[in-house]
Amino acid sequence: MSDLQIWLLMIGAAIVLAVVVFNWIQERRFRKQAEAAFQAPAGDALKQAGAMPRVMHNRSEPVLREPVFDADRVSHLDEVNEPRLHIDADLPQANATPTPEHAVPAPEPIPSTAPLTPNPYMQPRPTSSPVASSPAPYDELIEYRTRIGSDGVLANVFADAFSHARTLGKAVRWVGLPVGATEWEEVQPWREVHYQQVVVTMQLADRNGAVQEEQLSALCNLLQAAAQAHGLHVACDDEVDALERAQAIDRFCVDVDVLIGLNVVARGEGAVNLTRIVREAESSGMVLGMDGVFQLLDSRGEPLYALCNHDAEPFSAMVVEGQTSQGVTLQFDVPRVPDGLKVFDGMVAFGRKIANEVGGILVDDNLRPLTDSGIEKIRTQLAQIYQRMEARGVPSGSRRALRLFS
Repeated sequence: MSDLQIWLLMIGAAIVLAVVVFNWIQERRFRKQAEAAFQAPAGDALKQAGAMPRVMHNRSEPVLREPVFDADRVSHLDEVNEPRLHIDADLPQANATPTPEHAVPAPEPIPSTAPLTPNPYMQPRPTSSPVASSPAPYDELIEYRTRIGSDGVLANVFADAFSHARTLGKAVRWVGLPVGATEWEEVQPWREVHYQQVVVTMQLADRNGAVQEEQLSALCNLLQAAAQAHGLHVACDDEVDALERAQAIDRFCVDVDVLIGLNVVARGEGAVNLTRIVREAESSGMVLGMDGVFQLLDSRGEPLYALCNHDAEPFSAMVVEGQTSQGVTLQFDVPRVPDGLKVFDGMVAFGRKIANEVGGILVDDNLRPLTDSGIEKIRTQLAQIYQRMEARGVPSGSRRALRLFS
């Protein structure tokens, strides 16, 4: 072996040894960084003192307790604008007079931390004596709450959080109390308004299911980051309690979430005259939507019941004379309809009317003829569902019901 080969071997060995040593040093440095990054975080000074720790692994699974829905413990939203049924003589008007509401307790004071530093987004509160304000419009039954306190923060500091909150998968509401005002209003980040308090809520359940812990944590962390950047105070409600309420609400909603369908089909092997059915729908005040479905709407523009074509082709504004179909379906979304029993009676009457008009028959989803006794059984089940909804503080067709069953 020549001297050149020996030197090349020594140089190669030295390079390999240097790479090994370099990798060992890098590994030690990265291990220390990882250990530091995953240490338990220090307590958050913005959290409310004495709040329940968000440690889930030591607690037992939540029990779905009925008292969660006690109407004497929960707040009811203002129902002044409840609908009136004004579209058909066969459909009596729904009662628009609201029932007595239980006021929500005023939010507890948000704990103060360090003195606030001067901030260009802040406007000092008036030095005059404080003015009594109404409680924030927060629905204790179906919402999780985060409170933000300040000495007068400009609305646009929440612009980024406002946009990001829309991506969390549940409905988020922002309401604020302007400086010197007594009434709460919807927060709009593009307005030149200073707020002394802001309440941000997330809906606990809808037709997609109950809220998840990750969604609640994401909202609270999002608002804490915005608050820390502008010297604000934040207090998030307890997540464990909110998750228990969310599961209970979701279970209740699943039990009463019913869609009733009545069908008008031809007798025997024939078809029904679609042109006549369309004319009856229009004369009864039904409106054709962009999806090709006729709907009977209440005073708020909310559907009472719908009429759709059995065939793949939806209804259209231009109906060909003599056009036929295998049948049509009337659909009734039970929890979203106010005064549901009367609306159901109106839908049955309309179904029988168009069946007589086209020489068809009214049947259920199994194509069994609907007799008077069959209709009465459905009506009895509806009455039971509506009683349960009333008892739980979620009247059918109310704003709260429309939010939960969306």
